[in-house]
Amino acid sequence: MFPYFAEFISTALLILLGDGVVANCVLNKNKGFNAGWIVITFGWAMAVFVGVFVAASSSGAHLNPAVTLALALTGKFAWCSVPCYILAQIAGAMTGAFLVWVSYRKHFAVTEDTTSKLGVFCTVPAIRSYKDNLLTEIIATFVLVFGVLFIAAPDVGLGALDAIPVALLVLAIGLSLGGATGYAINPARDLGPRIMHALLPIPGKGGSDWAYSWIPVLGPFLGAALAALVYIIVI
Repeated sequence: MFPYFAEFISTALLILLGDGVVANCVLNKNKGFNAGWIVITFGWAMAVFVGVFVAASSSGAHLNPAVTLALALTGKFAWCSVPCYILAQIAGAMTGAFLVWVSYRKHFAVTEDTTSKLGVFCTVPAIRSYKDNLLTEIIATFVLVFGVLFIAAPDVGLGALDAIPVALLVLAIGLSLGGATGYAINPARDLGPRIMHALLPIPGKGGSDWAYSWIPVLGPFLGAALAALVYIIVI
């Protein structure tokens, strides 16, 4: 599979399954309504597993601009491929979010809570404090990327067998550090679906909270750069 296309497909699957489990848990009249945080975190971990497994042999399964940046900073990935990887990841995230809307369109229509509708697509902080929210995203992404750098192969990225440890790593982050900000830990995961929330004809959807949108983009990039720096020092 062409590497850029693999990143597009795998990120679309990541968001389809990840945002999908959120939709199942928070939108009205779903069979999984009010299933809770454990189901959401486990669903996101499985979404990462599927995305990594599908694209590992073709693109290294970055699925995340922060991971792509860190791999480039540590010499594990070519800088010339970084822009196309990130564009493919954002496009894939937008596509996955669109498919979630298609799958749950009737449930969006019968859900009145605008925060729940927005939360299907992107992260919303539990307590809004830009400084603290940014710090949380930096810390959570540091944990993700630092772990991935030790898992990733030297040439491109993750191998298919590494889908399980990466999924478990994301599960641990969600359970331990996810409650404050919803653990975006991935700029494409938040930005792509947020754009789709703004574009899609969702009844009573409210605003897309662009005032907060820079946190789940900048935080993961900073956390990834810090993880790359520490990795270089340690190695």
